[in-house]
Amino acid sequence: MAVVREFTLPDLGEGLTEAQVVRWLVNVGDVVAVDQPVVEVETAKAMVEVPCPYGGVVTARFGDEGTELPVGAPLLTVAVGEPSPRPPAGDTAAAAAARDGDGGQDEGSGNVLVGYGTQAPAARRRRVRPTGQDGARPVEPDPAPTAVAVISPLVRRLARERGVDLAQVRGTGPDGLILRADVDQAARAAQTVPAAPASRETQAGHAARPAARSGRRVAAGRRTADGLRVPLRGARGVAAEKLSRSRREIPDATCWVDADATELMAARHAMNASGGAKVSLLALLARICTAALAKYPELNATVDVDAQEIVRLPDVHLGFAAQTDRGLVVPVVRDAHARNAVELSVEMARLTEAARAGKLSPAELTGGTFTLNNYGVFGVDGSTPIINHPEAAMLGVGRIAPKPWVHDGELAIRQVVQLSFTFDHRVCDGGTAGGFLRYVADCVEQPAVLLRSV
Repeated sequence: MAVVREFTLPDLGEGLTEAQVVRWLVNVGDVVAVDQPVVEVETAKAMVEVPCPYGGVVTARFGDEGTELPVGAPLLTVAVGEPSPRPPAGDTAAAAAARDGDGGQDEGSGNVLVGYGTQAPAARRRRVRPTGQDGARPVEPDPAPTAVAVISPLVRRLARERGVDLAQVRGTGPDGLILRADVDQAARAAQTVPAAPASRETQAGHAARPAARSGRRVAAGRRTADGLRVPLRGARGVAAEKLSRSRREIPDATCWVDADATELMAARHAMNASGGAKVSLLALLARICTAALAKYPELNATVDVDAQEIVRLPDVHLGFAAQTDRGLVVPVVRDAHARNAVELSVEMARLTEAARAGKLSPAELTGGTFTLNNYGVFGVDGSTPIINHPEAAMLGVGRIAPKPWVHDGELAIRQVVQLSFTFDHRVCDGGTAGGFLRYVADCVEQPAVLLRSV
């Protein structure tokens, strides 16, 4: 007799408490395997395919497409088969195999969903079917797989997208837990190995999905006598809460300077003319930021309000603002301080593409320690941005435009950019902020300054 198991919306990590059902991937009556994605949900940060930790027949689904569900709410129920009956105790070989074997309800996900985990770590074996009253035909056991310690489906999905075999990854988290940084490191280590071509089945599955999911329906709201009322939730709601908290908690200040970017533009042109991967202007600015933070590490920090302490962070995880159809998002380049301009350019391009397609995971949108904001793409010269809480600073870059400029004692038309720097006055004084911004401007005007840190 089958046992009906209820699968509830798991904790998707990063403090998210709810998600909206975007698309069901299975119907009632479908047979699902362990770890098979069953529903696509949209959180305030990303779209995620949620895998089911049970294998069996789907008996019910909860929530229509467009429904918002809290973490812990039922998603679906699955009828899971019971294990085969054990043979008599006298049949030692078969009994031992049956005791070690997995029945349908004992088969668990090798990947850990928060709130579900894996089943007992016994080796999986083929189910033993009795051949008669007196015994069962012994079956050779399958090799025992190693349980993969992954805290959420987000890390597993990232590994799948980047071609990383989690079974080969050594986790650096508690009790060997595999973190996003471990997947990133494994992916970088495998960059020199050619990726295997995608199977026809995989390609067909991808082709069947919409090419771009960023154009999601916008909340229609409700019309009242005083206008159209649009719910402040989802990505916009999260942004509103975070920006409001930043304004409440952070005593920010801004300084700015104009810089001659002519030499930086020429250096980028020369780099890209030499062949190889192209380097974006944003990547060069990111490399300048990491060099400046190495010189002024007190700005790569956060404030622990409860402990009344400034926490200076050892690694630079650089966020950069990206405009998408879903609104403004800030993808994060992990370990930016350890990447050169080409590596930064490649990673920023990947994250930007994922952001516009709505495929960034929550892990790729959080954990930043410093933000680079290129509002010059909107054709404006300057801005005083709100700091991305709980970070301590943000560098803003305006448009680069030809302007009159005194160069080598003569008036000339040069490529000029305005740089603005907003910082948390609790972590440093104006002298430190001014020194940081001046160093950035010097690198923009004379890129050779960066050679000192190479």
